Amino acid sequence: MTVVHLAATLSFRGDPLLSAEAVVYEADGAVVVGDDGRILWSGPAHDIPARHAAAERIRHPGRLLMPGFVDTHVHFPQWRMLAAPGRDLLDWLERFTFREEARYAVHAHAVAAADRFLDRLIANGTTCCAAYSSSHAVAADALFAAADRRRMAIVTGKTLMDRACPEAVADHAERGIEESIALIDRWHGRGRARYAVTPRFAVTSTETQLRLAGELLRDRPTCLMQTHLSESRREIETVRALFPEAKSYTDVYDRFGLLGPRSLFGHAIHLDDAERARLSQTGSIAVHCPTSNLFLGSGLFDLARLDEPDRPVRVSLATDVGGGTSWSMLATAGRAIEVARLAGGDLSATRAFYLATLGGARALGLDAEIGSLAPGRYADMVLIDPRATPVLADRDDLSETLEDRLFALAILGDERAVTATWVAGRDLHSNDKAEDRP
Repeated sequence: MTVVHLAATLSFRGDPLLSAEAVVYEADGAVVVGDDGRILWSGPAHDIPARHAAAERIRHPGRLLMPGFVDTHVHFPQWRMLAAPGRDLLDWLERFTFREEARYAVHAHAVAAADRFLDRLIANGTTCCAAYSSSHAVAADALFAAADRRRMAIVTGKTLMDRACPEAVADHAERGIEESIALIDRWHGRGRARYAVTPRFAVTSTETQLRLAGELLRDRPTCLMQTHLSESRREIETVRALFPEAKSYTDVYDRFGLLGPRSLFGHAIHLDDAERARLSQTGSIAVHCPTSNLFLGSGLFDLARLDEPDRPVRVSLATDVGGGTSWSMLATAGRAIEVARLAGGDLSATRAFYLATLGGARALGLDAEIGSLAPGRYADMVLIDPRATPVLADRDDLSETLEDRLFALAILGDERAVTATWVAGRDLHSNDKAEDRP
């Protein structure tokens, strides 16, 4: 049945950095959701079309209704690993990550973990993610199936790595591609699923595997690609030794046809001018993972350099659980703001919320389906309480503008501020005591 949600509403038409008209905010707004789980109409509450006059109305006083968050880089098999210590990225992988990922060879373990993983995302207001699975095809299959049961948009893929890792998580170059093709044929485009060709990073893939991954991406042009790029100094040195003929870390991927507008590069911290220019030319996406970069001591993402108008690089935002230290895209936005300042730049809270919603949807090529409250999109929505905690409530008393309120939510907010989450119009998480059904 058709439902009208009444609340303050926030959505975006584009990047606030580029246009003052990008922000769509209604202090007294409405979103009409049809029985097919899509948005029929959104706008000021006093303009609700007469055709929806008989629809059930649900009021959310004092709440902010937004598109669901889109996390563009998260690791499904690492969902238990937040705060696992390591000297740096490579030490962290060897001590904890590979051992944990080996457990996902068992289908029953992957099935149970997939439900826990997605439920935790939803509780944090995240309604879509680009997730790395393990190297085991059964794990990716379990995650696709769990998302399908929830009618949830997901981008994921079996991780490819055929060297520099324990046998329990290694695959063979050709076998890894064969298993990827089988998963693509089963899941890509089914329901709301998309497949991402997923070489972990250049350290753990041979030239043969990277070449085959590039060929697969060329042959399946609607698939995405996700990998890691220039996360730490020691990683970069390792890649340089493994690929001495490449001009840079970015050039390694470029040589195998892995750059492009469907390609997501996690971290992308330590880039030189030529790398930034090449990412810009190809429309590739640099995925900002601020809490992970801080936790592992990897470095500061230089958003200002990536925003340079003569060679802008597309950017999205991500938690990077479990290297990241929070499931919350609110907390992730807050750390992104702080990192921008530490790096000598600036990131407004309004733009951080864009990156967490429509910006993420654009990075995944899903902005015609999710990321905004525009009619025709799926009703993937999150309801935020700007006064969810005593600290937030006291700070909210001082807010004079939308930016003030969003800034407080980013710096002080977490999953406690998420009072409800809808996926395709279905309420999958709710603790909103202010909900009013007349």
